[in-house]
Amino acid sequence: MARLTLLTYPDPRLKQVAEPVSQFDAQLQLLVADLEETMRASPGGVGIAATQVGHLQRVVIVDVSSKPKISHHGRLILINPEILDWEGFEIGREGCMSVPDYTGNVVRATHLQLVAQDEQGKEHKYTMEGYEARAVQHELDHLDGILFIDRLVSRRRDLFQRKSYKKTNSS
Repeated sequence: MARLTLLTYPDPRLKQVAEPVSQFDAQLQLLVADLEETMRASPGGVGIAATQVGHLQRVVIVDVSSKPKISHHGRLILINPEILDWEGFEIGREGCMSVPDYTGNVVRATHLQLVAQDEQGKEHKYTMEGYEARAVQHELDHLDGILFIDRLVSRRRDLFQRKSYKKTNSS
């Protein structure tokens, strides 16, 4: 396993559309392991798409299980994911490892039905809601070359610079 280099905005590779996965082999297993290590190395990271590290394959990992009191499916490896149905809308604040200096308000569906393959190519269907549905939509956007800043409610009112906290020494 290796920690991969994250692409950051405005890298033009983040705007590329990923190709479907057709080979479910050892190379895919390695990519998934490397993606997971890269995601876990980022504080607060709950998802990552292969396109964020320059691999143009339709592979994402989402794991919101560390967030208290939310409905979730645990660690999800979603290969060739496709939203079948959605409903409801909600504005929520999002951040992204590929846009590290900003967060913003984005409208997302509150409920999703999704189909995706796992690492062995087996198809699974999921019904999800709330924060997990938001995280999945965010990662699936990456596969289509869309960043959360492309979906801001208003660039003028809904983009926020992240606060950076400096450690101070007290004597």
